[in-house]
Amino acid sequence: METNSFTPTPASAPLHPGSVEIASKRISILRRRKGWLIAFMSILLLLFSLGMAFHAYVAWTLGRPHIDPLRSNPAASFGAAYEDITFPSLNGSSELSGWFIPSTSAITGAASQRQTIVFSHGYGGNREEIWVPIYDLAKAAHQMGYNVIMFDYGYVQPKWTVTGGLRESQELLGAVKYAKDRGAERVYVWGFSMGAGTALQAAMQTKEIDGMILDSTFILEPETLYHNMKQVANVPKFSQSLVHMFFPLINGVSFNEIPYQTIKETAYSIPIFFIHGKQDVRAPYGTVQDIYSHQQADSGSALWMLENDGHELIYRAHKKTYLQMTTGFLRTLSTSPVEPLKYGKSR
Repeated sequence: METNSFTPTPASAPLHPGSVEIASKRISILRRRKGWLIAFMSILLLLFSLGMAFHAYVAWTLGRPHIDPLRSNPAASFGAAYEDITFPSLNGSSELSGWFIPSTSAITGAASQRQTIVFSHGYGGNREEIWVPIYDLAKAAHQMGYNVIMFDYGYVQPKWTVTGGLRESQELLGAVKYAKDRGAERVYVWGFSMGAGTALQAAMQTKEIDGMILDSTFILEPETLYHNMKQVANVPKFSQSLVHMFFPLINGVSFNEIPYQTIKETAYSIPIFFIHGKQDVRAPYGTVQDIYSHQQADSGSALWMLENDGHELIYRAHKKTYLQMTTGFLRTLSTSPVEPLKYGKSR
């Protein structure tokens, strides 16, 4: 008789207490490492987000500089009668406001009444350009018998942003047209900083400008932008690319649309008096030297380069010489035909 034997499967051997402790430690270490990784990635994401936000903010502020309110007017500053005026940009994209100061014939006679000087203010300023100060120059032009137009670019208004001269050049051309509509036979532009760079853009688009005085010419190009950023903080080179990326997203216009290379290489058909300081930390003087080098020898253009002066500070430091040279240039333009200036070489 067979006996059915049943051999039970032995139960799993109980884990050694030491093995349990080791496994627990391993799990704990893995969890800590995972926590550290998550924390590290979170910090990286935060730093990345802060970096992107910083460059977006820089792009936002570039397009919306702080503008002080008007502090005075031509009558209060130097006793000149003036009119409040409004006019559209040449392409009708914006409406501008300013002052028209009619000429007097007390000094230069009736001929000057048919000539108008349009002042083109710089970035972050308005028609007053306090730090030049522009009222002194408007007074000098008025005393010479010129009509004078002082106006605000569109970005002085809260609804508009800076476009590096793209919209602003149309606004300047609108001021030139307004001068022509008021009877000017010749129109001269006197620009400062970005207002000077804008004047160069405008001059490429018209034959209605008869000459220009450009002080501390600033052109918004990649290297100049980075140069200015470095004045504020020691930012890496890639910051330039990030600001370029954010600018059109936030302000609606790309730096690539600004014809900065064409501006620098154009031989303009009108006399231009360039004024610049070698200590200019905003607009490198090499740019204006490059522009001047492309002008024809018989164009009547001139370059006054100063060794120790900064951005838009030349008039303050050399008032008498500045007025002598600029008014001398204007008198030369007022004659026909235009002759090259006797100080047409770089100093």
